[in-house]
Amino acid sequence: MRKGSPHLVRDLNRSAVLRLIGREGPIARAEIARRLRLSPATVTAVTRRMIAAGLVKVVDQAPSRGGRPALLLGLVGGAANALGVKVAADHLVGVRVDLDAEVVERFEHPFQADHPDALDRLADLLRPYTEPRVDSPLFLGVGLGVPGVVDGGDHKTVESPMLGWRSLPVGEILEKRLGVPVLVDNDVNTLAVAGRLYGRGKDVDHFLTVTIGRGVGLGIIVGGDLYRGAHGGAGEFGHIAVVEDGPLCECGKHGCLEALVADPALVARGEREGLLRPGETVHRLRELAESGDLRAARIFADAGSILGRAVAGLVNVLSPELVLISGEGTQAWPQLSASFHRGLTEAVFPPLGSVPVEIDPWDDAKWALGAAALVLRATFVTPLDERSSDHSVRARLEPLAAG
Repeated sequence: MRKGSPHLVRDLNRSAVLRLIGREGPIARAEIARRLRLSPATVTAVTRRMIAAGLVKVVDQAPSRGGRPALLLGLVGGAANALGVKVAADHLVGVRVDLDAEVVERFEHPFQADHPDALDRLADLLRPYTEPRVDSPLFLGVGLGVPGVVDGGDHKTVESPMLGWRSLPVGEILEKRLGVPVLVDNDVNTLAVAGRLYGRGKDVDHFLTVTIGRGVGLGIIVGGDLYRGAHGGAGEFGHIAVVEDGPLCECGKHGCLEALVADPALVARGEREGLLRPGETVHRLRELAESGDLRAARIFADAGSILGRAVAGLVNVLSPELVLISGEGTQAWPQLSASFHRGLTEAVFPPLGSVPVEIDPWDDAKWALGAAALVLRATFVTPLDERSSDHSVRARLEPLAAG
């Protein structure tokens, strides 16, 4: 099809209208025409077909200024859905969401990520949720959040020491097994995207999501969009060098932030100091601190101070409007908080000292929602870096949008 042909222009107009309604609806046709610089007749024709197809509906009327009140259009949430999955070393959590990001189904399964046939098993676990169902809405695809670096070129190849995956073409393999688009990203990135689209960061253009727990992660939102870096590795906050010749990190280096403040590091120190027996977890260490054990309290306090100084470095470099702390490690925030804020205050550049730091309560389903947001974002938000899987998701929705 030649560039500029009527069919191509019509398709582009339809996609643009759909993205705008999905991102900013309820919205009036006149506002759509103004924002997209389209004629009112074009917008009316496009939206009429979408309404007839059950993708868009009239949801309200704008206040009248003396004339006929404008009709506000919004998406029909149940017209399509997507799957979001958070993959951990020993389990996975998934959600099915509609176009409004409302969770309509949740599931959890044990999963051994380092098994030689891990991706075949992952496909088997996900297949029942991706196969067509009787009278089910259109299925758009799967978003997968994983701990590690997702290649900046194809956004499908994963390098994850935590999962034992080395240059593994996760997206490509799962797309072949499942026959649906699969979008893969770092799990903290997906959490940041969810925060931007639906959470505390919805009205914030520049914010950071820092996660603590099994590891230490970072999601960076700049100008309202996710920053991945040139090679997809932006956000490996846990692997900045904090001390020279420090403890061995899972990545193979010594002295990383993660090797000092993540849960396994706290447990290892608890064992060295005789507080924990082999096999006991950070939950036991937290119980000791809560019951008044000064040595356990000192372990958390030291970790909080180190983390606070490291976050101060992020604030100094990136100057965000907001920092969100999330992850399962926030369960120990009462033990970490005081020393964290002291470390942050001591190390932050004074003019940036007023940047708020808030706790985003931990919930695995929220991480899975973030993974699903990859699919919804591909459908409705124009990304800075277009990807083939983004296009494949939109292609599944186009026939419905065309009416």
